[in-house]
Amino acid sequence: MKYDNKLSIIKDRLETIKNMPKMHDNSIPKLLEEKGFSRRDFMKWSSAMAVTMGLPVTFAPTVAKAAELADRLPVIWLHMAECTGCSESLLRTDTPTIDSLIFDYISLEYHETIMISSGWQAEENLEHAIEKYKGQYILMVEGGIPAGSSEFYLTVGPHGITGAEHCRIASKNAAAIFAIGTCSSFGGIQAANPNPTNAQPLSKITDKPVINVPGCPPSEKNIVGNVLHYILFGTLPALDNYSRPKWSYGLRIHDLCERRGHFDAGEFVQQFGDEGAKDGYCLYKMGCKGPYTFNNCSRERFNGHTSWPIQAGHGCIGCSEPDFWDTMGPLEEPLTDRLYQSVFKGMGSDATADKIGIGVLAITGVAIAAHAAIGASRKNKGDSK
Repeated sequence: MKYDNKLSIIKDRLETIKNMPKMHDNSIPKLLEEKGFSRRDFMKWSSAMAVTMGLPVTFAPTVAKAAELADRLPVIWLHMAECTGCSESLLRTDTPTIDSLIFDYISLEYHETIMISSGWQAEENLEHAIEKYKGQYILMVEGGIPAGSSEFYLTVGPHGITGAEHCRIASKNAAAIFAIGTCSSFGGIQAANPNPTNAQPLSKITDKPVINVPGCPPSEKNIVGNVLHYILFGTLPALDNYSRPKWSYGLRIHDLCERRGHFDAGEFVQQFGDEGAKDGYCLYKMGCKGPYTFNNCSRERFNGHTSWPIQAGHGCIGCSEPDFWDTMGPLEEPLTDRLYQSVFKGMGSDATADKIGIGVLAITGVAIAAHAAIGASRKNKGDSK
């Protein structure tokens, strides 16, 4: 589809959303102004968001309009078996960004962490929101979900309704469904072997399409960006094999890592605190899972977009990948050093998001370990001259 056709579709959709009733007396532009963000700051953010979502920078005014209309769509956010870290990372920032302010302003009709009501009142609020906004609300679910004969491990409210049943009821009339964080996307640490509660991802609980936004936690831009995509297009974004949006999970950590040049040059940290660590060398030999992990952490970063784990000196642990707790460990050892067979052992370094699957990387490209060994050998030869 040509961009002019996309723009026409977007404008029609935004006009439809604009005619929906406002849920706040205030407005997002006014809120941003009160927090010290100028219109120029907002448009710069909109330009960056457009590019991040794979749109031309000329779509910036359209993205800005979509953000201004974000309060028209009600959001129901359910908590399952989780640590609430995905919510906390957005809500507890000491220096709010435009992303987090927009998230704060979205009409959260139900969110157990920030709502005042509890018990039967909370249950009543949830039922009321589902009925009132039937077919209009966005459902976001955080946390793994005990299922099957183990559903009783997670019950909600005074009536003891299981978390899985809550998800089934809420997803039935949702306009769009997002699994926020790795626990909801893939089961997370709750689903780690031996998975005593039979924790499952949201996609195993509902038969409706689910957009996975994994990470522990995912960046605020990945959460807000997917809401904006739905506002703009009213459809699912292009997804990879694990139902992750390609615009945010289409590249590996390895592809955009600031230490990639050191990897190619065979310059590796051998132990934490050594000279290589001080010089910012590659962390692959310290267990970095960047070559196997698809996410945009290196571009979006955390803590107000100031840093991310690899920049801070620790390798990626692969938290946005399915079953990472089992498949990516030990976290501080290269996967190819394992004494036992792994689906990642001998994994290639040049797989793409479209090709990746359990075990598929084993037959693509040159092995990461071989590349690392060759690079290190060349480096040593160069040093000996």
